[in-house]
Amino acid sequence: MKKIIALCLLSASLMGQKAPKNVIFLIGDGMGVSQIYAGLTANRGHLNLERVKVIGFHKNQASDNYVTDSAAGATAFATGKQTYNGAIGLDSLKVPSTTLLEMAEQKGLATGLVSTCDITDATPSSFIAHQLKRSMHEEIALDFMKTPVDVVIGGGRKYFEKRKDGMNLLDTLRKKGYQVQSTLDVDGITKGPLVALYAEENPIKVMEGRGDALLKSTKKSLEILHQNKKGFFVMIEGSQIDWGGHANDTDYIITEMVDFDKSIGYALDFAAKDKETLVVITADHETGGFALMGGNMKTGEVKGAFTTKGHTGQMIPVFAFGPGAGVFGGIYNNYDIFTKIKLALKLGQK
Repeated sequence: MKKIIALCLLSASLMGQKAPKNVIFLIGDGMGVSQIYAGLTANRGHLNLERVKVIGFHKNQASDNYVTDSAAGATAFATGKQTYNGAIGLDSLKVPSTTLLEMAEQKGLATGLVSTCDITDATPSSFIAHQLKRSMHEEIALDFMKTPVDVVIGGGRKYFEKRKDGMNLLDTLRKKGYQVQSTLDVDGITKGPLVALYAEENPIKVMEGRGDALLKSTKKSLEILHQNKKGFFVMIEGSQIDWGGHANDTDYIITEMVDFDKSIGYALDFAAKDKETLVVITADHETGGFALMGGNMKTGEVKGAFTTKGHTGQMIPVFAFGPGAGVFGGIYNNYDIFTKIKLALKLGQK
């Protein structure tokens, strides 16, 4: 009953706001408040994220654990269902749940998935796949064949073309009309559908020379998806903030956070100009128990410390910009983000 009442109140709140035509959903994997402030400090006191004025927090427990993993966290965003750690697009009873991306496709919107990790990893796959375990990469890749997503950019090429079953899913995608790239040399591609898997497994770190791969991927995805007159939904993940936390590496966190913020800035510029786009920025969980022990805004120095090499149970900030942003303030469950986006885009409605 409480959930029904909350849903009615949310619907009423959205009725007073202009409905967005498009949604850009940015997920900074492992990004808690300390990761954001470390990036801000290293960037001499500013991030694009500061431009967002609507801010909330989400509670993010898995159904079987106080501390969520990326699979359960992203599945909550994608399906509105709290589930067990490791689940991909399934509820806690292991029943497949329709995702925001699948609903967007059913409504005729253009869709996209962009990541700085293997595209069959937990976060991106939760929006398009339905599998018992996040480790089932080849099964997850096969699920990509079932939903005609318009833009896919990230790593994980081997799970599509060097499979144990001998299938070459990239050839299958070519036959479906996809432009398939093994690099990020996509400047000449102006229309979808596009699959660019520019790493065999995971793309390298920014510190190792990845450059502006995420920003370039963000720009290309929005260029293609914006051509759909009905609108679009895209999930863009800054994956390796999480890996910096697991490694207890402050510099790794900072460089990935600042890199992710470049895509945030581009998305905000796009939405400010377009005026029909809702931008939602959050994380699935915090990683590392990262604490700031000192720093200098003028020099960019950051002194960090860690309490764990795993995830933590911290509440996570949510930032929203554009039409429909107002309902993202306050404190709520991670799976409520699904409902807010679904209602904003009027998904699941005839």
